[in-house]
Amino acid sequence: MSPDPIGWLATAILLATLGRQVWVQYRDRTGAGLSSWLFVGQVAASCGFIVYSWLLDNWVFLFSNIAILCVAITGQLVYRRNVRAGRGRVPAAEHP
Repeated sequence: MSPDPIGWLATAILLATLGRQVWVQYRDRTGAGLSSWLFVGQVAASCGFIVYSWLLDNWVFLFSNIAILCVAITGQLVYRRNVRAGRGRVPAAEHP
């Protein structure tokens, strides 16, 4: 039996989780609790994993990492929109 179905299932779960987080961030128009560096790191790691997956000729991980890269870029754009609108991170004085 090929391990690919496990990889595709894991990809679907990860993308659903990341996509949901970006959607909530977009819907609530807040970047509270997030850092721009989260998305910068995610983009950098995804680019490295895309090259790695391509070199291994692993289509599951190649697709997964391209999709994760798209989610990271979308998340960064939403985060920047929220920060520009003044709804970015909550100031330290407002934390409980």
